Amino acid sequence: MPVSASAIYFLSLRGDVLINRLYRDDVGGNMVDAFRLHIMQTKELGTCPVRQIGGCSFFYMRISNVYIVIVVSSNANVACAFKFVVEAVNLFKSYFGGAFDEDAIRNNFVLIYELLDEIMDFGYPQNLSPEILKLYITQEGVRSPFSSKPTDKPVPNATLQVTGAVGWRREGLVYKKNEVFLDIVESVNLLMSSKGSVLRCDVTGKVLMKCFLSGMPDLKLGLNDKIGLEKEAEIKSRPTKSGKTIELDDVTFHQCVNLTRFNSEKTVSFVPPDGEFELMKYRITEGVNLPFRVLPTIKELGRTRMEVNVKVKSVFGAKMFALGVVIKVPVPKQTAKTSVQVTSGRAKYNASMDCLMWKIRKFPGQTEATLSAEVELISTIAEKKSWTRPPIQMEFQVPMFTASGLRVRFLKVWEKSGYNTVEWVRYITKAGSYEIRC
Repeated sequence: MPVSASAIYFLSLRGDVLINRLYRDDVGGNMVDAFRLHIMQTKELGTCPVRQIGGCSFFYMRISNVYIVIVVSSNANVACAFKFVVEAVNLFKSYFGGAFDEDAIRNNFVLIYELLDEIMDFGYPQNLSPEILKLYITQEGVRSPFSSKPTDKPVPNATLQVTGAVGWRREGLVYKKNEVFLDIVESVNLLMSSKGSVLRCDVTGKVLMKCFLSGMPDLKLGLNDKIGLEKEAEIKSRPTKSGKTIELDDVTFHQCVNLTRFNSEKTVSFVPPDGEFELMKYRITEGVNLPFRVLPTIKELGRTRMEVNVKVKSVFGAKMFALGVVIKVPVPKQTAKTSVQVTSGRAKYNASMDCLMWKIRKFPGQTEATLSAEVELISTIAEKKSWTRPPIQMEFQVPMFTASGLRVRFLKVWEKSGYNTVEWVRYITKAGSYEIRC
């Protein structure tokens, strides 16, 4: 479902109209008055970014000291509308030197009107890529005095880039050394009970790439995902030997990925943009390999003493190691004194965060570390309130390990000139919301 916007307004914090553009005649010119009266003059600005007044819906977002308001008169995709606003602001910043505020709008209103006519047609979003729009809207914006100098270079064949199928990459790129860097970065989200049972667990991942390739290369990426290996097994008519298969959920691709080829061949084929970009995002909910297991034991000895014992086990391979491991063990607010002993790293009481902060710089795989602490509490005359026991929190990074088990089976680069390429693949898993109940 598209946005189908009827109008867009740029308002100051006082409600003054800085710039507006009407794309359809199905809304009146008093829409901005309705926004001021029913939303800005009430206390509902920060409650919900979507409001319906009469037969129209208002989607609004505050960027710096400017409100951007999209008015629609029909059912529309809210997420698409906000995505349009974010991309439009990034486009304006690329012209203004990184600044977007009321002064930048007043200094560049002619350029903004020209851009608004290009990025939205009859209320439907169009191409918002700064690289493409700068090919044929060459007017320079009034840059902020604090912004860096423009480094954009003139690009040939503008018409081909605007109308062609590969609008995210310009022709004529030449590198002395052709290299591709691929990073699979995953975040593990975990909620575990004090007895070691997993209550909630998932992995969110990104495939990040840096491409420094000459010409117009065609890349093909193969992963050990279930759907890709099933297709390969059908072609070979025998079981695959690629090891563990995983099932990716909620997969989203960069616009450069050829979805037609993905649906038919089940491989990720694409002509990459130049430089750094995010190729795909995904989520895993089953078969997660937890990098750490935490076994806590907390005993309250009367009203003024506690014993805390925490054992942390690394489950990943013995040849791997985790970096920057931080374990935050909660203690009551009335803590007066602590005595902490650890088998690895350093630990101390952090009064501002009400926890024992345990830091391990390098944690090898297939090992365990323990923390033992005696906590003395302040004795109070008032009746003791029960301690809610917040969960233990962990932070870490494990290079060359993926909690999902995702692996790159192959990365092929083809270009008509036939040059050689160097491919680099790296994996890293880090903690998202990694919590263990006490």
